[in-house]
Amino acid sequence: MAFASILGCSGSGGSSSSGDILDAEEAAQDTTPITIQYWHSHAEAQLEGLDYMLAEFHKKYPYITVEPVFQGAYVDLHKKLQAAVAAKEVPAVTNVEVSVLPNFADSGVFADLTPYIERDQVDLNDFSQGMLQAYAYNGKQYGLPLIVSTSVFIYNKTLLDELGVEPPQTWDDIEAYNQKVALKEGGQTTRYAFSVPGWDTWYYDPWISNGGGSILNEDMTASTLDQPDSLRWIQNFYKWLQDGSLHMGFGKGASGDMRTMFLEGKIAMVQHTSAVIKTYLESANFEVGVSFIPGDKERKSHIGGAGIVLMEGADAREKEAGWKFIEFMTSAEHNINWAEKVGYLPTRKSAIESEEGKQYFERQPQYRTVFEHFDDVAPRLQHPAYPEFSERYKEVVGEMILNGKDPTSLMPEAVKQINDILSDY
Repeated sequence: MAFASILGCSGSGGSSSSGDILDAEEAAQDTTPITIQYWHSHAEAQLEGLDYMLAEFHKKYPYITVEPVFQGAYVDLHKKLQAAVAAKEVPAVTNVEVSVLPNFADSGVFADLTPYIERDQVDLNDFSQGMLQAYAYNGKQYGLPLIVSTSVFIYNKTLLDELGVEPPQTWDDIEAYNQKVALKEGGQTTRYAFSVPGWDTWYYDPWISNGGGSILNEDMTASTLDQPDSLRWIQNFYKWLQDGSLHMGFGKGASGDMRTMFLEGKIAMVQHTSAVIKTYLESANFEVGVSFIPGDKERKSHIGGAGIVLMEGADAREKEAGWKFIEFMTSAEHNINWAEKVGYLPTRKSAIESEEGKQYFERQPQYRTVFEHFDDVAPRLQHPAYPEFSERYKEVVGEMILNGKDPTSLMPEAVKQINDILSDY
């Protein structure tokens, strides 16, 4: 609520008035040199790709100079955006991590891109619909997908081939998979069948919906995490933790520990972000495979990473230049090159189906699995309070992992706390 109150004075949902659209049309014809800032969270490994795109953009629009400004990790970038909005000194364009887009958009901080999209006839059907929807809110397109990831199963193909086992494709496959892959010696697990990260709700949110459950009810006024279908995921996790077939990390260093255990053969398969597939491929001394996460009543995985958005507080010329940059950065023309350079996923169907796309999959066949499920990559739950209330059920997961507590008995209290948070919205 404090976050919303800081931003609330900046606008009304980011919608453009007819005057703004007219100004934008006039600005589109103006080729007077202009410099805009692009605030971002691109890590060092992505800078080569960013530099390439900036140079190519300047060739196309020599009168527009884009000044990239690294603002740290997503959480740091978001705090600096809050301060910039309060000071009325915003960049033209910025990254935004997918889970917080509703909060910013609800507070009027981002410009609605729809007038620009319609004017320039951008084919939105060329994007993965899930990726596109992740940057829409309340019927308005506030951003476009830029550095997109999803969670996948990354597995030790050499080991599974030796065992004659395939990665589970459905929940029904998991029990048999666990029995064949998990290894115990003296009552202790020496090789886990698989690992699901406990440190981030992004990894287990799709398990909730895949099992037929939901986090909130349809009108998003109350949590349903204590309902039978919404408990299936965590009851399964608890069972597999208890029998020693599942590993779950939680807390500081958990991601690195999981990765090390996988590379040492102590975990046969890990659920992790597709953004680190390349890292696993380069680090493993065995063949690495990639599988989409298993489904039950449905089979979805969720969007991760960040989009690119236009700031409502920028003036008309800055918005026009910023829009041209957004359109360029997300265009099909550079989609494969950009994705390969930064290690994230292509977002354009036409790029994937192009000759360049075919060559991309020949070089990196592990990514093909993701694109066989291109439209099964879905948006996260969109609610302004998600970053706050998701901490409540993450605490239940932590108690289960660290203290062995039965999550079914803990979830009702978490639901009560979530509902208290929701009552303020």
